[in-house]
Amino acid sequence: MALFDRNQRPRSSLFSTATIVVFAALCLVGFWMVTPPSPEAVPAATATASTADVKKAAEAVVKEKEEDRSIDATNNFKQDSANVVAEATTAAVEAEKPTVDAKGGEADGEKPASKNQSFDDENGRTEGGELVKPETAETDGAAAAAAAVAASQGKSVEDTVMDFKEQASTDTKETVGSGGQDANTEKTPADTKESIVSQEENPKEAAGGGSSKKQTFDDENGKMEGVDVVKDDGNKTFISEDNAKPIMEETTTAATDKTEDAAAVGISTEASSVTNPDDTKRSDIVEEDQKLLPEPLPNGQAELLTEPAAQNGSFTTQAAESTNEQKTRAEKNKNKKKKKKAASKAEAEPEPEPEAAVLSPAHVWKLCNTSTGEDYIPCLDNEAAIKKLKTDIHYEHRERHCPAHPPTCLVPAPPSYKDPIRWPVSRSKIWYHNVPHTQLAEFKKRQNWVKVSGEYLTFPGGGTQFKTGGALHYIDLIQQAFPEVAWGRRSRVVLDVGCGVASFGGFMFERGVLTMSFAPKDEHEAQVQFALERGIPAISAVMGTKRLQFPSNVFDIVHCARCRVPWHINGGLLLLEVNRLVRPGGFFVWSATPVYQKLAEDVEIWGEMVKLTKAMCWEMVAKTRDTIDRVGLVIFRKPMSNHCYETRRQTEPPLCHPSDDPNAAWNISLRACMHRVPTDPSVRGSRWPQPWPERAEKVPYWLNSSQVGVYGKAAPEDFAADYAHWKKVVQNSYLAGMGIEWKSVRNVMDMRAVYGGLAAALRDMNVWVMNTVNIDSPDTLPVIYERGMFGIYHDWCESFSTYPRSYDLLHADHLFSKLKARCKVLPVLVEVDRILRPNGKLIVRDDKETVDEIVEGVRSMHWEVRMTVSKHKEAMLCARKTMWRPTEMEPGPPTR
Repeated sequence: MALFDRNQRPRSSLFSTATIVVFAALCLVGFWMVTPPSPEAVPAATATASTADVKKAAEAVVKEKEEDRSIDATNNFKQDSANVVAEATTAAVEAEKPTVDAKGGEADGEKPASKNQSFDDENGRTEGGELVKPETAETDGAAAAAAAVAASQGKSVEDTVMDFKEQASTDTKETVGSGGQDANTEKTPADTKESIVSQEENPKEAAGGGSSKKQTFDDENGKMEGVDVVKDDGNKTFISEDNAKPIMEETTTAATDKTEDAAAVGISTEASSVTNPDDTKRSDIVEEDQKLLPEPLPNGQAELLTEPAAQNGSFTTQAAESTNEQKTRAEKNKNKKKKKKAASKAEAEPEPEPEAAVLSPAHVWKLCNTSTGEDYIPCLDNEAAIKKLKTDIHYEHRERHCPAHPPTCLVPAPPSYKDPIRWPVSRSKIWYHNVPHTQLAEFKKRQNWVKVSGEYLTFPGGGTQFKTGGALHYIDLIQQAFPEVAWGRRSRVVLDVGCGVASFGGFMFERGVLTMSFAPKDEHEAQVQFALERGIPAISAVMGTKRLQFPSNVFDIVHCARCRVPWHINGGLLLLEVNRLVRPGGFFVWSATPVYQKLAEDVEIWGEMVKLTKAMCWEMVAKTRDTIDRVGLVIFRKPMSNHCYETRRQTEPPLCHPSDDPNAAWNISLRACMHRVPTDPSVRGSRWPQPWPERAEKVPYWLNSSQVGVYGKAAPEDFAADYAHWKKVVQNSYLAGMGIEWKSVRNVMDMRAVYGGLAAALRDMNVWVMNTVNIDSPDTLPVIYERGMFGIYHDWCESFSTYPRSYDLLHADHLFSKLKARCKVLPVLVEVDRILRPNGKLIVRDDKETVDEIVEGVRSMHWEVRMTVSKHKEAMLCARKTMWRPTEMEPGPPTR
């Protein structure tokens, strides 16, 4: 058949017409494709849309959301992911809605769409609320595309959306990992990835559908999940509190997702900004170890951080007492022109203010450049001030002379320093390299004070007055001489004057007695440092021209064994200071050559002492001689009434003026006078305290309900509440949850003691506590002594009178925040570093702002921050001092 037969013409015409129709249809389809689809209906042609369309539309939504991100990248990133899924889901559901007529009616056989929706936003998951979201071409396109893909793949819209969610999550991870994070965020890509994984594994928690009781956080020890107990892993402690109310702004965490539903108590342990590659491995170990952890604390740290506002109540302060005493004395001497001119000159030429010491990691630490090196005590080694003294006949050069500006350098440590030997072995031997001094061993080698034995310094337990029989024999000799001494029952707190290496105080622990030993920093090289290294309480002090920093009428016994104090000179000035310190009815035990030798000088001194003590109304209750050590001792008792004072014939020493406050002890010059004995039954000193150990828990008889305590309650209730509080803190936290190995702790200092509750709570431990009461705090130090503990007044704007590396643990309860009004925090931290031993612990309880500042400071000194806890703007820190020391030394003083 011919190709172009006439019979074929009609077919050719029909084909041309069909071609035109198809072309027109294609044009219409193309026009439709570039036109946004109507939200009311989706053409059937979109059923062939590809998955690429879905992803393209989703990316448009993500891009729009990224433009509105806030600084908090963690929360916003979670929100972006949740919103993408929520919008895609909503659009897909809209696509499946039945056709609605013009009157708003619904299609036959279909249920009405609910206006109440569930969606996720930055406030968590919201259910039952009306969903109102702006509709855009991108969201409409996503809905249509989702419906089209569902139709093409034979799946429901919901399944299609879930597939899209998984794909979007994967793509988002890749974007974050490649640096697609907001520039203002501090969270690492690894941290964000962990947050996404946590969302996928726990969709309910990620959507905010309920506050979880367990926390998940990352730190240098790896990822911790479900932490709700106290864990001690040797170096770090983690604590969470699952019953706490969410307080995000009051919570400190290491690298925890900061959502509003996060736990209120934050935990941080020196979080690193770089993820540790061993995190996964460590996480598995932690999860296994949790099975072996102790039971959760009933109240966690909540109770521990509840601090009632402190006030002075009915207590005055040592600063006020001492200032009033100084003013009173100044008024009496106002006619003396020299003193008046000196005072006016001091007022006219005030010392310049020190430069602000900024507590910052950027601070450049340097070693102190001093002549005393590793043994530097700023207030006792102030060579410039000592050179200006007019005389040192009364040991003025051994008294405190603090520099105008406290040092901000760090004291070097001995090159071969080791962790101290533990108590009680340390009482007999210590490491030589920790206190590398041999002069005292040579000087006292015949008296069994200390000996060099290889890498150890050994202490045979001897002393000048008990070199053969030993300290315990000597201690028992005192009680045998006068049984009313009753070591450990009636006599609990003792002051040992001129203690040497403090063997007397060290063995007093065997008799249940707490001894405050002191000696000057003099030619007897490092004697107090030996005592502290042995684990025996001691301070560096001297009986010179000023009162010792103790209240009046607090020591049960004052002891002196060849202490080299000239008691009888200057009108008995120094013995009258003992009279101020010892309780009415208390004892002065004196063992020295004038008691038992017959040399002319000794006989003369003994005669002077008999006359002086008689004039002071002291009673000689015992005098004995030891057959083993061939020494003698005498015991005097202070009167318990004023009868002798009122009937005595002597006028010297005189009675003090009633205005003279015996409790004023901060920078107060000695006076050769005697204070009257309190006789009012409600006044402290009128009665002897309860026997030990009952007195530790008994409310002192002179605290009554009419007095207001430090924490605002009636004084007896305040005392009891404070003790109960610290017992709970010690039992629930310090002994179990801080990661402290208490076997290595011996010397403890409470840097801001109130009633001595911490010391009382620790009294069954093998530790002793030096309670310091700040001069501007309520003067509660007499309460501490009354309950059988001891302490000292101090101003933490100055250096403490002890050697470097003296204490194993320092405790500062709301100390630093109270000091800010008077001095800088940095020098106080430097002092803490000076007196704390390497590997020693610091516990700080204070407001969160102050604790954050302390954390910053100790980290700059390369300390290990073991734990921080915060709640209700209060916080607690536990940190460990390391062996780190700077290598650069500060410049020395200028030479002239």
